[in-house]
Amino acid sequence: MNTVLSLVYLLATGTFIAGLKMLGHPETAKRGNLIAALGMGMAIAGTLLLHTLEVPVFVYALIVTAIVLGGIIGWLIAVKVEMTKMPELVSLFNGFGGASAALIGLVAYGNTATDTSTAIMATIIAGVIIGSTTFSGSFVAWAKLNGSMRSTISLPKYNLINNLVALGILLFGTFLVWTGTDNLLYLYLLALAALVYGVLFVIPIGGADMPVVISLLNSLTGIAAAITGILYDNMVMLVGGILVGSAGLILTFAMCKAMNRSLSNVIFGGFGEAVSSERGAKVAGHIKKTSPSDTAVLMNYADNVIIVPGYGLAVAQAQHVIHEMETLLTDRGVNVRYAIHPVAGRMPGHMNVLLAESNVDYDKLIEMDDINPQFVHADVVLVVGANDVVNPAAHNDPSSPIYGMPILEVENAKHIVVNKRSMKPGYAGIENELFYHQKTAMLFGDAKAALTDLVSELKNM
Repeated sequence: MNTVLSLVYLLATGTFIAGLKMLGHPETAKRGNLIAALGMGMAIAGTLLLHTLEVPVFVYALIVTAIVLGGIIGWLIAVKVEMTKMPELVSLFNGFGGASAALIGLVAYGNTATDTSTAIMATIIAGVIIGSTTFSGSFVAWAKLNGSMRSTISLPKYNLINNLVALGILLFGTFLVWTGTDNLLYLYLLALAALVYGVLFVIPIGGADMPVVISLLNSLTGIAAAITGILYDNMVMLVGGILVGSAGLILTFAMCKAMNRSLSNVIFGGFGEAVSSERGAKVAGHIKKTSPSDTAVLMNYADNVIIVPGYGLAVAQAQHVIHEMETLLTDRGVNVRYAIHPVAGRMPGHMNVLLAESNVDYDKLIEMDDINPQFVHADVVLVVGANDVVNPAAHNDPSSPIYGMPILEVENAKHIVVNKRSMKPGYAGIENELFYHQKTAMLFGDAKAALTDLVSELKNM
């Protein structure tokens, strides 16, 4: 590798690290994403223009065509994707990243000029296994999030089956490394087995565990990219993959902590199993309904209002109207904040991104640990489309499948208004104690329609 290309890679690596650091805060996230993308563009251009290999013009034409087509498709998807579809898009990106790593391993394995030392063989095999598993697993996650597949599919003895398949893949991979065979059919069989395992791995997982699965698959994609970097002795791929892999793992464990569960329990426990609806104590009490006009009066004369957004807000695409309501109240001297639960929505940070799209002030987005002590001082809490993350059963009912999960303690507020389409349970499949609380009033209806009526009532006051 020549000196100039090494410097380009070093600079690109610096942009990756700087961009990742900026992603830690909503105010700098967009700029960080652009900086990291610029670094990736530099790395690609440097690889194409500064390498010392002899590459036929035809191959260059194929590479440029792939870059142009991929760029156009990616741009169109990014422009047209709705905020409610962001989790599915992330799953697709994870899948394609894994597929790339698997294909690179297959090509390298079939290249007789490739070094066949034990280390290189182990790297190829690992890349094919992880890449194939991530590819199929990510597409199953996409189907679940997209509604094309049931959230949870219970397989008989799935833990035993999955473990046996995983053990078989590891043993077969070890055999290929040990023998150093160059039979490409064996690697195709290994890739097929890994594809099957990816499906088996994700199918039993559902419910509120999906954000954890997305983070884990993202981490595996990064690891697969790092393995590819090792295979081709490419430092920028290695560092980029390590950054994605480590960041994904950190986020995965952060999500597990937010649900008070271990990663092994997520993978083997089946939080979203269909039987979960049969668990937990039966909730007793009566539902009290309210109207947009009554809610407007309640909020207009409040001093402190806390809004709890959930996936229902994203589905209704009501982020702009809720910001309008917040602005109206703020102009009238009401202190309005948003309570953000780490696993609200269908991917980590979903609510932060959604509200940032409507230009909500970043300082008003308060994380769970910081907002929970403030609920006791709130005159009104408005819950929009959130369910399990505000369910007091997490504290009160040891038989509940969400018992022990940290929640937003909205029940401590003076008045609670919950906007939902119906009394349908959330991901956990259980009834929500909060809906029957004596301080709670239910504002039924689509979030966008209900909040629009609420804004109209506020404007008329």
